[in-house]
Amino acid sequence: MRRQIEQWLRQEFIAKGGAPQESYPIYMILGRSKWLLTAADAATRATTAKIQIPLSLFQEGDVSFTYPDSMVSFLLANQKESAYYLPDYHGRIFTLSEIRSIIYSNGLPGEKWGTNLPSFLANYIEAQVWNQDPLREYKRQLSV
Repeated sequence: MRRQIEQWLRQEFIAKGGAPQESYPIYMILGRSKWLLTAADAATRATTAKIQIPLSLFQEGDVSFTYPDSMVSFLLANQKESAYYLPDYHGRIFTLSEIRSIIYSNGLPGEKWGTNLPSFLANYIEAQVWNQDPLREYKRQLSV
């Protein structure tokens, strides 16, 4: 299922003008995630590391976004009858400029909006990094 969702992510990102350099993305979370701190299971917390990378490092074609987690977004969009389904967000890929606009208008999910998801569903904005060069450059600058 993960490969199917990655194919969907990649195709939708390209359709919106994205220019993925990788076959599959590096997954990150945009901003703070109240859900990750309070509701994520022990295995998720154990395999998650915190690193803060400025969003300004990325170009429009480097990164895509989903709300919430891409697997959850995909599943909710395919189960439209769910009480949790939000057609403006679920099953959609957002560009850098689109997600900035959403955050500017609404804030981060789980704080002012997107609070109706049950705790077993990951409630955050997922970033899919399709170009590792900005990450490598950022790491290099930290090492200097």
